[in-house]
Amino acid sequence: MARDSIDDLPVDEGIRRLIKAQGYTELWPPQKKGLPPALQGDSVVLSVPTASGKSLVAYLAIVQAALQGRKSLYIVPLRALAREKWEDLRRYEELGISIGVSTGDYDESGSRLAGNDIVICTSEKADSLLRHGARWIDDVDIVVADEIHLMDDASRGPTMEMVLSRLRMMHPGLQVIALSATIQNAEEIAEWLGAHLVKDTWRPVPLREGVFHDGTIYYADESTRRIAGTGTIALVTDTVADHGQCLVFVNSRRAAQRFAGKLREHVAPYIDDVQALKQAARDVVAGEESTSVATRLAEYIQQGVAFHHAGLRSSQRRAIEDAFRAGAIKCITATPTLAAGVNTPARRVIVKHTYRYSGDAGCMVPIPVMEIAQAMGRAGRPGYDDEGEAILVARKQRQLQQLRERYINAELEPIHSKLGSEPALRIHVLSLIATDFAVTISEINDFFNRTFYAHQRGVVSEKQLEDIVSFLEREGFAVKKGVWTATPFGRKTSSLYLDPLSAIKMREALEAPQASTFAYLHAICAAPDMRCLYVSRGDRWLEDTVDENVFALEVPLPISPDFEWFLAQVKTAALLEDWMLERREQHLVQKYGVGPGDIHSKVEVAEWLLHAMREMARIFDFDAVPELTKLIMRMRYGCKEQLLNLVELRNVGRVRARALYKAGFRSVNDLRKASIARLQEIPHIGVETATSIREQVA
Repeated sequence: MARDSIDDLPVDEGIRRLIKAQGYTELWPPQKKGLPPALQGDSVVLSVPTASGKSLVAYLAIVQAALQGRKSLYIVPLRALAREKWEDLRRYEELGISIGVSTGDYDESGSRLAGNDIVICTSEKADSLLRHGARWIDDVDIVVADEIHLMDDASRGPTMEMVLSRLRMMHPGLQVIALSATIQNAEEIAEWLGAHLVKDTWRPVPLREGVFHDGTIYYADESTRRIAGTGTIALVTDTVADHGQCLVFVNSRRAAQRFAGKLREHVAPYIDDVQALKQAARDVVAGEESTSVATRLAEYIQQGVAFHHAGLRSSQRRAIEDAFRAGAIKCITATPTLAAGVNTPARRVIVKHTYRYSGDAGCMVPIPVMEIAQAMGRAGRPGYDDEGEAILVARKQRQLQQLRERYINAELEPIHSKLGSEPALRIHVLSLIATDFAVTISEINDFFNRTFYAHQRGVVSEKQLEDIVSFLEREGFAVKKGVWTATPFGRKTSSLYLDPLSAIKMREALEAPQASTFAYLHAICAAPDMRCLYVSRGDRWLEDTVDENVFALEVPLPISPDFEWFLAQVKTAALLEDWMLERREQHLVQKYGVGPGDIHSKVEVAEWLLHAMREMARIFDFDAVPELTKLIMRMRYGCKEQLLNLVELRNVGRVRARALYKAGFRSVNDLRKASIARLQEIPHIGVETATSIREQVA
């Protein structure tokens, strides 16, 4: 199929009509190479630059398959990407196919997804579906693995690798379409998957790379350009003054916020869609509670600038991305979270920092070439820019050549499997046993020898696997009855998608003689599945918190090397407790040094872990079930127990529920007696919310 025209594509006429409506008239080079094998049912690895059309190859293959009655699974590494892919694929639903998406709730079978032709989910959700034995997985013919280079990521990579390995063993003829940024060892991944490799450097918008110093851009092709000004602000102003947009990548949240503040007065004269900026500003402060971070962000947005990092709520990040794509926001200052897959191209990408602090190393370390390349790949908006520019900033003259050699001329780091780590192995070996997928050392060893880890290393250590299985037996997760069998504890741990060490902490807390609310919160914060807050020098109040509480788990001595970890767990538990005691978000932001997004991220994980602990209580301490059930609800809504009756009403969060409670409305029955006029007199309850309440309680 060496056809360039969309009209010549061997796909359904409806598909051709819809992609032409998106502005496509002919195929791009990577698509010309990737579509023939993909449409013929062969596995393909596409390793091409950002925005080079690789997603369309996957879309056409799975939509065409859906029209032929075949099911596809589209796996992404991030929830934000799942939303983006769902929005892209929804346009094909008019052809009569159905698109499902699922990214959360790891303790359900996903049966509601069975009727969809295409299911979009994260790697973790796909793994959870396998653990719960979702029968419709047997009908999957095609798997799309988006951002497959993230197998190199220690936290997400092992799950993606396990899911692909398991699906390929379950379906020997499975077609895999793997999408990746340009990587050094794409050949290895293609060999492992038995796939055609499409490796191309073509981009729809040419990319010029360079290094900026003291008012001059030194391009990789040896040309130069003078800018009116000497600092990074001058680079931004030069872009927006020419009706372009900028992404500025920095190394910390604080730097993102600080630099955005400096840019406001320089960017504001060039804004051209005041109404869109006002709407985006309203969106980032929407809801019952706002923080100083959100207020500052809203102020900056109205001047054409935004900062973007993981400390923001997902809804705030989405509002920024949407306003930027629409052209209203002219410049975003961001940490690398923005570069991780979400589609936000700009005319000029500026990498201000190439070092960042590493907690493991205890010092500033160079940012990997791959990560910088991902950021730089955002330069150039197809259909808008003739070329994109990716500029590194050198503070000193001697850095000019260093940055050029380290990032522009350097090869990308090869992708390495992270499946061989002990945490990954104990989680996934238990999963194999608990689902009866591999129940002898020989079967477990055979499975792991089909992974990318074994493909790279040559062989998996059977001794290492035996040690993992021995650990699972010793801790009561599995027993040997001819073959390895998971105990009820082991099956529950696996189905709840828990690290076995987290389950051990929960069991220990449930078996303790006495346990308080704070003891339960500390237990889930001691679990490896919870990423705890850092302890700073100003957190001396933590020692008082330790003295004031009784713990279900052993408290290490202050001289113990584990005491610092313990304090981090206590700090995180204290944050969660304050959340449930209805402390305002602004108070939490100031006390704990976190962003609103951090609060909600910790709350989401805590709710999941409390749910898991309640399920464990059905095995180890059934009397704890009612208390844990209340804690789950309190965690979800961030309130005291007395408000649980009210917060479950739609559009009534903890702030409005407390206002209703103070006004004398303690239950749904009380609300049935209230008029809309009476309700809207209450603080935080406007006419819209009052009307909604009346409709719900009628």
